Amino acid sequence: MKGRWCAAGLMLGSVWAGAQGSGPPAAGGREIRLSVDLTDAPRKMVHATETLAVTPGPLTLVYPKWIPGEHGPTGPIDDQAGFVIVARGAKGCGAGGAAWVKWERDKVEMYAFHLTVPQGCATLEMKMDFLATAAPSGFSAGASTSENLAMLSWNTVVVCPDGMSAADVRVTPSLVLPSAWQFGTALKLSAEDADQLCQKTECRSLHFKPVSLETLIDSPVLAGKYFKEIALAPEVTPKHFLDMAADGPEDLELSPEHVADFSRLVRETGALYQSRHYGEYHFLVTLSDSVAHFGLEHHESSDDRVAAKTFVEDDRFVLAGDLLPHEFTHSWNGKYRRPAGLATSNYQQPMEGDLLWVYEGLTQYLGDVLAARSGIWTPEQYRGMLAQSAAGLDNWPGREWRDLQDTATMAQVLYNAGGGWDNWRRGTDFYGEGELVWLDVDTTIRKLTDGKKSLNDFAAAFEGLGGNTAPKVVPYTFEDVVAGLNAVAANDWAGFLRARLDTNQAHAPLGGIENGGYRLTYAPRPNVWSAMVEAQSETVDFWFSLGLRVNSAGVLGDVMKGGPADKAGLGPGMKLVAVNGREFTPALLRAAVHETEGAGPAVELIVENTGYYKVVKVDYHGGERYPVLERVAGTPDRLEEILKPEAAGK
Repeated sequence: MKGRWCAAGLMLGSVWAGAQGSGPPAAGGREIRLSVDLTDAPRKMVHATETLAVTPGPLTLVYPKWIPGEHGPTGPIDDQAGFVIVARGAKGCGAGGAAWVKWERDKVEMYAFHLTVPQGCATLEMKMDFLATAAPSGFSAGASTSENLAMLSWNTVVVCPDGMSAADVRVTPSLVLPSAWQFGTALKLSAEDADQLCQKTECRSLHFKPVSLETLIDSPVLAGKYFKEIALAPEVTPKHFLDMAADGPEDLELSPEHVADFSRLVRETGALYQSRHYGEYHFLVTLSDSVAHFGLEHHESSDDRVAAKTFVEDDRFVLAGDLLPHEFTHSWNGKYRRPAGLATSNYQQPMEGDLLWVYEGLTQYLGDVLAARSGIWTPEQYRGMLAQSAAGLDNWPGREWRDLQDTATMAQVLYNAGGGWDNWRRGTDFYGEGELVWLDVDTTIRKLTDGKKSLNDFAAAFEGLGGNTAPKVVPYTFEDVVAGLNAVAANDWAGFLRARLDTNQAHAPLGGIENGGYRLTYAPRPNVWSAMVEAQSETVDFWFSLGLRVNSAGVLGDVMKGGPADKAGLGPGMKLVAVNGREFTPALLRAAVHETEGAGPAVELIVENTGYYKVVKVDYHGGERYPVLERVAGTPDRLEEILKPEAAGK
């Protein structure tokens, strides 16, 4: 999963192979037929009918709770509606071979339904609606439809018997789309499906090959009226596709240069990981302002949701440039290789996130490096991003009480946290700080081996273990990570990592930047990355001067605990009304901060807070400060070496 700092459900222990169209379920397995109707998706409702083979007697059904890749109990059961069950069978199964079945929700586990299958009944027919009415925020439970498109996450419209391994439940899925809609997915159509019309002439019905429930939930479907598929790096096998759906056709006009960037991404992953763990891969990209914006990883595809103009406006393309590399990297790091605590056998078993600093932190590092190697980012843009992220973590007071390890361990809670005083709470910043830790690992390996080896070698061996394979999961532990690093370069890696995971030092781990030949410092003007972020977000960043962030309307997004603004009595949610006696504008505040340098005057603000006004003086005299990476003369430029393309025929 991706957020600018800010997955799962498989077998523990041995590997699991999830090739599509594999044989029947294991002994004790179940068969499901699942039909989903998206024709009402523009009206924010999805219809589903599920048929499950059963035997008479007590039965508990469960709705998926712990959603792969979201690292928490995020299954959107609050949007399940119209859940009705009818048992069917011989004449003994109710009147005319059918009987309505009453279910009862578990009083503690809200995702469980208890019922009794009547005698003589062999199947349950279950109807369910999913209300796609959530706000455009969060992850896959957030808004996923608009007038002209929909992203179907199968976990929102299915139940299964409690206690079963998802690998042992076999599902035959089908899907009805609105007229003229096209689709993209890693699922394979059944051989006999010839794009048949459904009973309603305005719809089209798709029939997919049977798969395990595990594979189904790992294989979302993107559909839309305005849809385009582009083959990437066509010379590479297996095949890769960029599938895009947008609210309007104009947002699908990706330039040839950007198509070339994504093709280079495919080639660069091959050079880095020396393996592929999928039959083919689909980037499923939603270009819309009406849906939630995030990324979610899958073995053979990724759910990538960005703003409408992201692929047609260059600055937006750059700022979102790490999303596809990040989610693609998860096919190796997160889906194929996965922390043992996240490799659960079904969607009711709680996950343990203590190794998310590897799952997400290493992915953040490698994904960002791949964005630069692929040409999505220039080296200057990469350095600007790294400076901004590192400086934020270096000025993050919460690190003095919550260590990096705890941010990963508590991820299932912290994903839902945020807002004011986030710098004191700390959130899921194992993404950004994990990136710094893995940069430190990479530059340390290069230093220890005099440039002969690097984290590239670890990625090829650890993530590419076994060479090309079908989708499967190979779990790992902390000890496995340490052993993998020692196989590349001998070192006390356990001590190295624990020193960075368990510390409550005030400063971020900047050793990778320093070993890379740079130092983090501050300049009076935003770097190229910071300037783009401010322009697109309409937020002005005075974090490294006044210790606050404010939007164009004057509302404070956050205030640094212990910083000048905090000491002056400011807090998140307050609104700046005036700066030095004049009506607030971002430009006036920037000018006032600029004038504070040296013996300049304190910044005087009029502030509104829940209907009350007060005058505040911020006692700060340092002028404007924005993070940059400064090259250290006479040292090896390992950062430049890291960002060099690796693929042949770049």
